[in-house]
Amino acid sequence: MNTPADHPARDAQDTFYLPESIRFGNVSKRTAGEKYLLRTHTSSVQIRTMLKGPPPIRIVSPGRVYRRDTTDATHSANFHQLECLYVDKNVTVRDLKALLDYIFTSLLGKDTKTRFRPHYFGYTEPSFEVDLSAKHLPKVNKEWIEIGGCGMVDPIVFDGVGYDSTVWSGYAFGMGLERLAMLLYGIDDIRYFYQNDLRFLRQFA
Repeated sequence: MNTPADHPARDAQDTFYLPESIRFGNVSKRTAGEKYLLRTHTSSVQIRTMLKGPPPIRIVSPGRVYRRDTTDATHSANFHQLECLYVDKNVTVRDLKALLDYIFTSLLGKDTKTRFRPHYFGYTEPSFEVDLSAKHLPKVNKEWIEIGGCGMVDPIVFDGVGYDSTVWSGYAFGMGLERLAMLLYGIDDIRYFYQNDLRFLRQFA
């Protein structure tokens, strides 16, 4: 994923590392010098998919992720993330923006607007943070709300999986599903999802 060895994403302060000797069911695995971790992103699915075969590729990878965040109304140490990867010929930023516009207006209403802000992600170049303007939704009192990250797949990532970066291009994006649900249903605290309060959960049955 083009993540340097000294990048903060690999820091023990940001990631839950497991001991070198751990037990999976009845099988004990021990690999000298190798560390295991609870994934901080579902991006690992993108690389595994690209290593399995040639483009074109269109995937959606939902999953639970774990981070050493301080839990508060908008952050959790574990939550669900959704990532998408599209690789083909002649894929552009325009295609990425058009798809995100379609997704968010379909989910949140035709008055929803999106914008890109330049950002840094190791595996995309250029990279952007995605903001939403959705003041028509309940309990949304800010003009712009950060909802996820995206960008064009960095050619270095393609080179690493054996794709010809002069032929293939693509985009990737990801977002937290709880944060999206909070916008859609006017929920003001992410911790409600994990308290097992039936009064809250039955709203979505």
